[in-house]
Amino acid sequence: MVNPDLEFVDVPPGESFKVWAHGYPFHTVRWHFHPEYEFHLITHTHGRAFVGDYVGSFAPGNLVMTGPNLPHNWLSDVPPGNTVPERGLIVQFSAEFAERCIVSFPELAFFPQLLESSSRGLEFSTETAAEAEPIMRILMAAKGAARLAAFFSLVELLHRSRGRRMLASVGYRPSPSTYMTQPLNHVIDHITRNLDSDLRESELAALSGYRASAFSRAFYRHTGMTFVHYVNSLRVNRACEMLIDNDRKIADICYKVGFNNLSNFNRQFMAQKAMAPRAFRLHHRANTLSSQTSPRPLPSPGVAEP
Repeated sequence: MVNPDLEFVDVPPGESFKVWAHGYPFHTVRWHFHPEYEFHLITHTHGRAFVGDYVGSFAPGNLVMTGPNLPHNWLSDVPPGNTVPERGLIVQFSAEFAERCIVSFPELAFFPQLLESSSRGLEFSTETAAEAEPIMRILMAAKGAARLAAFFSLVELLHRSRGRRMLASVGYRPSPSTYMTQPLNHVIDHITRNLDSDLRESELAALSGYRASAFSRAFYRHTGMTFVHYVNSLRVNRACEMLIDNDRKIADICYKVGFNNLSNFNRQFMAQKAMAPRAFRLHHRANTLSSQTSPRPLPSPGVAEP
């Protein structure tokens, strides 16, 4: 197979792991890899699964755990032009998060074995998948400690499950250093590491070796977004993390994440989050202090901080 595409997993601000669902077709449905662990449950459609050097069929109830940098893809047998609102449920978490859990909680002494088994892809029984689905749906909506409790419940379920099997062959080993030689993977990594810099599409096209017009088309195929939309999305998400984590002035955050003027930052933030940065910060703080009986009044979502 050709080298897989790098997927940047953007864990939402204020959360330890990412939980989401997508339909079909979807821009992440391609041969790809990422440094995060993943639980992937198919809820609708049949098709062919690719995990490392494994190729097999899948159907609703197919639950697989993949380890860091293990290439994977699920291709659904859906007629061209047809769409499926929900194809699967996904949980993604970093090795750092898993390590912190293991160090902090002796009750998770079994977790390293599960993590190690996922290095070749781990498929669970349909019975386990049936038990996992309601937990994963709870994770989609849960907040705070209830979210962590559901995550640990899912991990415990997968640990004690029977009938699981490894997918990739014994000798298969992911090769992220080789994958990163692909020009667009190098570009994605460069964007992530230099998000606060002046990122110009023409310069990154030169970095990739593509001509400008070819780079635009290839980047869209790789990420499902235009170059500008992709960069702005990452910058807004990084700004969300900073709005939650500290009291830095919003103007300072604007420039720190790579926007060159406050009005554009507010406009992009509003387009993606449906509220201004100041409102986002205050709404998040109100949520964390929801146990108080008299929360502060919140500004209108459309009000930007000067």
